[in-house]
Amino acid sequence: MKDLLLITPPFTQLNTPYPGTAYLKGFLNTKGIESFQMDLGIEVILELFSKSTFQDLFNLALENDRIQSENCQRIYALKELYLKSLDDIILFLQGKNQTFARQICSDGFLPQASRFEQLDDMDFAFGSMGMQDKAKHLATLYIEDLSDFIVECIDPDFGFSRYAERLGQSANSFNALYTHLQDDATYIDQVTLKILNDQIKETQPKLICFSVPFPGNLYSAFRCAQFIKTNYPDIKIAMGGGFPNTELRSVNDVRVFEFFDFITLDDGELPIEFLYKNVCQSESKLSISVQEFKRTYLLLDGVVTYKNNSTAPDYKQAEVGTPDYSDLLLDQYISVIEIANPMHSLWSDGRWNKLTMAHGCYWGKCTFCDISLDYIKIYEPVAASLLVDRMETLIAQTGETGFHFVDEAAPPSLMKALALEITKRDLSVTWWTNIRFEKNFTQDLCLLLKASGCIAVSGGLEVASDRLLKLIDKGVTVAQVAQVTRNFTEANIMVHSYLMYGYPTQTMQETVDSLEMVRQLFEIGILQSGFWHQFALTAHSPIGLHPEDYGITPNYKTISFANNDVDFSDSTGIDHSQFSYGLKKSLFNFMHGIGFDLPLHDWFDFTVPETTISPDFIYNCLAEEVEPIIKPSAKVTWLGGLPLISEFSKSKKGKIINYLEVTFHDAIESYQITLEKQKGLWLLDTLAGLTPQQQPQTFKQLKTNFENQFENFELFWYSKPMDILRGFGLLVL
Repeated sequence: MKDLLLITPPFTQLNTPYPGTAYLKGFLNTKGIESFQMDLGIEVILELFSKSTFQDLFNLALENDRIQSENCQRIYALKELYLKSLDDIILFLQGKNQTFARQICSDGFLPQASRFEQLDDMDFAFGSMGMQDKAKHLATLYIEDLSDFIVECIDPDFGFSRYAERLGQSANSFNALYTHLQDDATYIDQVTLKILNDQIKETQPKLICFSVPFPGNLYSAFRCAQFIKTNYPDIKIAMGGGFPNTELRSVNDVRVFEFFDFITLDDGELPIEFLYKNVCQSESKLSISVQEFKRTYLLLDGVVTYKNNSTAPDYKQAEVGTPDYSDLLLDQYISVIEIANPMHSLWSDGRWNKLTMAHGCYWGKCTFCDISLDYIKIYEPVAASLLVDRMETLIAQTGETGFHFVDEAAPPSLMKALALEITKRDLSVTWWTNIRFEKNFTQDLCLLLKASGCIAVSGGLEVASDRLLKLIDKGVTVAQVAQVTRNFTEANIMVHSYLMYGYPTQTMQETVDSLEMVRQLFEIGILQSGFWHQFALTAHSPIGLHPEDYGITPNYKTISFANNDVDFSDSTGIDHSQFSYGLKKSLFNFMHGIGFDLPLHDWFDFTVPETTISPDFIYNCLAEEVEPIIKPSAKVTWLGGLPLISEFSKSKKGKIINYLEVTFHDAIESYQITLEKQKGLWLLDTLAGLTPQQQPQTFKQLKTNFENQFENFELFWYSKPMDILRGFGLLVL
């Protein structure tokens, strides 16, 4: 029995839990408040994609005469093959049946429907995958075929990472969702509510809190709340998370509170603490009108009321505790590979512990972003030592050493400190995060990040146009992005770029030129993955707050429910949506290393202008980069190991000079440098003091130390032996 039940409703990710409830549970632990959490989405998926359930689905589809398309007719005709292999496929995707990969890769073993047609065009990329990844990709196509069958024959709103998303998108009115909730529960609803009911009976909570990150979680959250209100009227229900934080800041429809008692905004720790005190602590006999709340909507005397009557400050990031993944079915998540691109697969393949380096965004200027909201506006980094403490705690709890830092944009200085702390503690971890492509990501910093376990970064190139990047206030140029992505790629860190089209005042010419920039970045090989999305005007962004400054006219609607996406007219009059298919098709090809020689107009089924970008633009950007000037305050660190040393002498102009031959070994190769003995001894002693375990030294301190014994430090620092060392772990940060 637990007073608090924390739930992520269907659906978010198949491969790893969304971290909202784990963050809250970790905080509640610091207050001695017991809670239980569940990811309802993965539990529903596992029940749905089982032999017994799919036998019912095939029968139901036939009985209701839903099997119409040629594709679903084929799937139904092959139902025995699907039923025979389904449970084993799920086990394989859970990592529990790895030898099954050989069978999956055998020709003719898996039944194949329309999703497998893409393999004909991608044979070269597919063939480069290892057997486990190849089998995982095939198994993914197999379950996507089955998901297509569900969408056509059982429930058109189904999706692996969303459910009835259309009901939550741009839902200014509650009418459509409310009407849908009056319909009978769907098959997927029934599966969901049975699992929920079993958990409520076991947990017996007084308060159930739904974390709703996306529009694709909203419908299920309301359907679950409806079920609870009907069957467990004494249980109080709250909703928080990313969707209400951005969309429900103006809610005033009383019907919403037929389902939820409370809706909380922004950081959830303090609001949920007050809800617990008000609902769960028996000594709390105060009426709701005088109880303390933090950023909470509720119904008071029949009116939707926003209560923020507590003066208690929000908790600092150092005080919120380590995320707690207990209760979640960590060994039952499903890793899938939707396309053969290794960077793109990170979002769906592998179990990642989620952590946050910093609350909010350290840049906080991008004009399309909701930077007026506290969860972005209030920037607060977490100390590197505390971050690594939390990493070690999660490794001990979950057995997983993979981490996804889910920041708005991780600051380079904190990433550097984190990497040094990881290296100092000699941890073997794998991690990735979101960044801005700013100039502070030097070649040496990227090498340090790689040495600490960083395998990938994602960041916003957005419109790939310097004029529009300036309008966005991104603080970067295309040339700078090219140089930074080159630094990451040369350090063997994969790079994903978020791309945007349809930004206010963007012309057709600029869209085509942006595509050419992207094409060159992929062709040169300094971008490995990307995703195009069409610009959306949000109410809380600088553009949404001051649309007249950006050449657009908003078409405002009456708001009684969700308020974020705003319909608008652009002064250009261009229908940017027509670019969607061509941009995404070209990008899919670029991500798999093909299509670079096709003229850009071939990607579109309408006339577009020729690009004005030189075919060597990105190449020239990289060639023009100037060696950065080393600041005296820059920290110097040595990531290499201890060398083997031999001594020899030789005559130079009749004088015997003693030399050291120093041999270093790294994981791949060996390399040697030769130095005069005294300078060699100084260097070896200095390197021993430059490891991450030692007190860091500045470049100025290093120079002073050298010149106490020798002359002309610059000549020594830029000599060939030192140049070799700088390529193998002598870094200036």
